[in-house]
Amino acid sequence: MNVFRLLRFFLPLQNPVGFGLSDFVELGAIVLIALGLWARGPVERALQAVAARPRWSMALLVLLPVVLRMLLLPHHPVPVPQTSDDFSYLLLGDTLAHFRLANAVHPMRRFFETVFVLQEPSYSSIYPLGQGIVLTLGEVLFRLPWAGVALSVGAMCAAVYWMLRGWVSPAWALVGGLLAVMEFGPLNQWMNNYWGGAVSAIAGCLVFGAMPRLRASGRSLYAALIGVGIGLEILTRPFETVLLVLCVTIPVALTGRRAAGIVALAMLPALLLTVVQNKAVTGSFTSLPYMLSRYQYGVPATFTFQKMHEPHRELTQEEKLDYQAQSDVHGDGRETLATYFGRLAGRVRFLRFFLLPPLYIALLFFVPALRERRHCWAAASVVVFLLGSNIYPYYYPHYIAAVMCLFVLFSVEGLRRLGGPAMRLVALLCVAHFAFWFGIHLIGSEDLYIATGPYESWDFVNFGDSEGRIRINQVLAEAPGKQLVFVRFGPRHLLREWIHNDADIDRSRVVWALDLGPEEDAQLINYYPDRAVWVVEPDAVPPRLERYGETRP
Repeated sequence: MNVFRLLRFFLPLQNPVGFGLSDFVELGAIVLIALGLWARGPVERALQAVAARPRWSMALLVLLPVVLRMLLLPHHPVPVPQTSDDFSYLLLGDTLAHFRLANAVHPMRRFFETVFVLQEPSYSSIYPLGQGIVLTLGEVLFRLPWAGVALSVGAMCAAVYWMLRGWVSPAWALVGGLLAVMEFGPLNQWMNNYWGGAVSAIAGCLVFGAMPRLRASGRSLYAALIGVGIGLEILTRPFETVLLVLCVTIPVALTGRRAAGIVALAMLPALLLTVVQNKAVTGSFTSLPYMLSRYQYGVPATFTFQKMHEPHRELTQEEKLDYQAQSDVHGDGRETLATYFGRLAGRVRFLRFFLLPPLYIALLFFVPALRERRHCWAAASVVVFLLGSNIYPYYYPHYIAAVMCLFVLFSVEGLRRLGGPAMRLVALLCVAHFAFWFGIHLIGSEDLYIATGPYESWDFVNFGDSEGRIRINQVLAEAPGKQLVFVRFGPRHLLREWIHNDADIDRSRVVWALDLGPEEDAQLINYYPDRAVWVVEPDAVPPRLERYGETRP
């Protein structure tokens, strides 16, 4: 099927039933309404039956997003890492898989300089441990780091269900879990790259699910779960941990000193792990790896009210580009109310990441729920995260992943209050939205995907090989023995990372290195005398991989 044939199908005289595009839209709407009315009884009985068995519900929600994503593998294979964040997190996961928190400084480290990776005083990722642990589990258990990502998304969907059971009935909690699968499952960027998002979301589920249970029962278990959730956020998003603590400080304090003490004790293991990682990576118990990266390389960017750090070491071409890009986004550090709220207004569109289009109607019907103190607290928590994260110049949805479960809560509570046929229609539109786009990816037609891709909004599923990475990796995989690949960037190189290596560089089958010129390169070639030597030119069209010394101008 090509795009031309697809478009012709919607012409009245070019399809068997004589329908035009508006006819198909009207018919589709009627079919949805009819399905909603017909399926009302069976669907509600099935939800009640599954929701009555919490373990079945949890198992279903863990497996469903993983199985759905596996169905897409023939046309959308395991994601190929492409960004500096991807490679840095994979280095962290591989480091942990070697049962260490940092790697020794490499004698040829100048060839391995890359963004978001420290070379001194240790060879390490700049990121905290949380997402790295997930990747380690995938690598150790399945020899596939991405398997850990997929399982973390499944665990997140189950955690949303558990969290909602503290707020709504089991049946509605299951509805929320299924919404999480449709919104944050197989078509979401959290499952289709290595940056993560699910781990921080799980942390939020633990905190916001345990809090109403703690207030209702006073059990120490729920205070401990709050502490574990905060600890998990420390290991994933250290800055946003401050925001999460702000959200729970007053409710926990009102519960009593004992509960506050238990929360603090449950946080300690994560704090200790962080301190130990700091010492292993930076040599200081109090210096976070990303803080050292900011001092050495000038990135990650500082808060908007601070000036950008000046780099304290020589930067490579890629590192200079990244520093300049982050400096441009950051600005001059002169924050005003106008710049703050202007930036905040520009981020409103990111709320779409957390809500399917039909759920905006449900969000309106959630507003009356703010008369209840607990719902007002939940909404205030989201506001705290939105306002707090706004002092960082960049913004990605995983920055506020800890409150993802609250957006699902707002959706579920709004649907519950909407009630009746309108509620069923909105829910059915959500299912139809997900089924349509999932079906597009499941069919796997390149023409169809290219034609519809620009309209897919916030879905993100890896497709094709636009940068030539899959083809180049395949050539290297088929070559016998060990390989050394020099990366030669072009004069018009853009931000696309290619320098990436495992935790144990010397024992890696493929080593990626910067091309520093023939004289410098000879030193690394002599260091690895048993490796076949290649050069890759990622900025060529298409990207080229050739034997070293045989490259064309």
